[in-house]
Amino acid sequence: MSKNPVVSDNDIGVIIFVHCFAGCVNVICCDKTGTLTKNKMTVVELRTSDGVTAAINPHYQYVMNGQTLSKDEPYPASLQRLLEVAVHNNNAQYIESGMDGTATECALLTCANSLGVHPELTRLQEWPFSSETKTMVVKCADHNGKLIYFLKGAMERVLSKCNHYHYHGSGVTLDSATYAYFLTQSEELGRRGLRVLALAFGTDGQHYTYIGMTAITDPPRVGVAEAIGCLKQCGVRLKMITGDAKETATAIAQQLGIYSPSDLVLSGYDIESMDSGQLRDIIDRVSVFYRTSPKHKTTIVNALKDIGLITGMTGDGVNDAIALKAANIGIAMGATGTDVSKEAADVILVDDQFTSLIAAIEEGRGIFHNIRNFVSFQLSTSIAALTLIAMSTLFGLPNPLNAMQILWINILMDGPPAQSLGVEPVDHDVIKQPPRKVKDHIITPKVIMNVIISAAIIVAGTLFIFWWEMSDNQITPRDTTMTFTCFVFFDMFNALGCRSATKSIIDVGFFTNRVFLLAVGGSILGQMLVIYFPPLQAVFQTEALFVSDIVLLLSLTSSVFVASEIRKFLSRKNANALMPCSDVV
Repeated sequence: MSKNPVVSDNDIGVIIFVHCFAGCVNVICCDKTGTLTKNKMTVVELRTSDGVTAAINPHYQYVMNGQTLSKDEPYPASLQRLLEVAVHNNNAQYIESGMDGTATECALLTCANSLGVHPELTRLQEWPFSSETKTMVVKCADHNGKLIYFLKGAMERVLSKCNHYHYHGSGVTLDSATYAYFLTQSEELGRRGLRVLALAFGTDGQHYTYIGMTAITDPPRVGVAEAIGCLKQCGVRLKMITGDAKETATAIAQQLGIYSPSDLVLSGYDIESMDSGQLRDIIDRVSVFYRTSPKHKTTIVNALKDIGLITGMTGDGVNDAIALKAANIGIAMGATGTDVSKEAADVILVDDQFTSLIAAIEEGRGIFHNIRNFVSFQLSTSIAALTLIAMSTLFGLPNPLNAMQILWINILMDGPPAQSLGVEPVDHDVIKQPPRKVKDHIITPKVIMNVIISAAIIVAGTLFIFWWEMSDNQITPRDTTMTFTCFVFFDMFNALGCRSATKSIIDVGFFTNRVFLLAVGGSILGQMLVIYFPPLQAVFQTEALFVSDIVLLLSLTSSVFVASEIRKFLSRKNANALMPCSDVV
């Protein structure tokens, strides 16, 4: 659902959507774990600080050393301690309809409850997770009033607050070698595309004891990879912005086709250490931004805009509002997005589906092409009408049309046949076309040439009929009726040719636009009434034509449609000839 009409089709540089849906977007920036790619998260592995590793199968059964543990079997105390931290540093809760909370915390709570670990302490205070600290702290008290702090967050941030690690029931000083070992474990899980959360506990809120890490799978939605491939085909580039670690971000981005080993990656710290010029120089080659905060999103958007890219930004949080506003096209999530993000955005995705962006771009580009086709029809018909009257006057010929006939032609030009071109069904092949430049005009030299050719055929054919009927040098109702009907039929065939600027009517389909069929059919019926219905004959000064006359006029006026089809065929042939051949390996 969009807040504003989607009306253009511009070049895409980076995806961060707005009216780029009409074809101008160069780049789309989106979250790795957020709105567009998120499925149900699941904890798949636990690693404690004293070396216990437990894999979790889809049935939430713990597997250690190849053996599946039941709930009744004893399991290491450090694993129990790790799950206790995960439960107490957690805001998810069970409700009647299921579970309420963030996807990450719901996954942690489900994992802990599967082994019967439930919160038992009294919560006193919480320091929520923020993109700046990358951590969340909860202060609790046991039944004796003893305070205990639970810490959860990014591995490097959690370890920086720890001076000990838990080892078989006691705290051991965290030295540099062990610190590096835990980071290596985290990186290993991240390279598998897993989100890693480190957990720790302490008694004073300043110094903590590291207890272990959880690895959470966050699979992309079905169809996201295909949608990204489709966007890349049509010239749209995607850049991932995430708060996750580098290894996790690049692994997911590579799975989705956003990142390749030759691409650059930047962290939030890297962005802060660069000036605007340095960032502009390399940002076009960066595919993944990791460990970022909302302020970095705005910096990224501005840098992309500075190098001339039309940028679309997706977001759902309050902190995303500034970046959504700064982007050429701000895209908020309708289901999970906050009211602030929706208000700041230009487009709202009701279903939060990445594939909806494809449909939006298709619709926007389709609207743009329909507008161009409508303009082509209007110009060619208007120019033909003006030229017909002007040439008749210039060559000293009588006026081929009277005032009522000209008014009727004007109604047809601006009426149902013309309007029906605006509702031509979207051609799904438009998504495969390269995006147009923002400054490209609707009326291009190619459009002008096509308009001139169509107008010339209409004028030549109509003047021929007028000259042929005037062989006796006298203007009769038959002469004007033949000329008038000839021009109207030319209009109808011209409208048929304007349904698509590149595809033949066989590819488009005769019956795909029912509104067009009704409009043209109604116009032809009206013309027949003007010719054969006596009251209208008197008003328009016409007379009945023979069937042979109608056949002659249809044969002649179809030439503008045939010429249009030949032009499209030659254009497609030339385009195919210019396409580069790819090597077959």
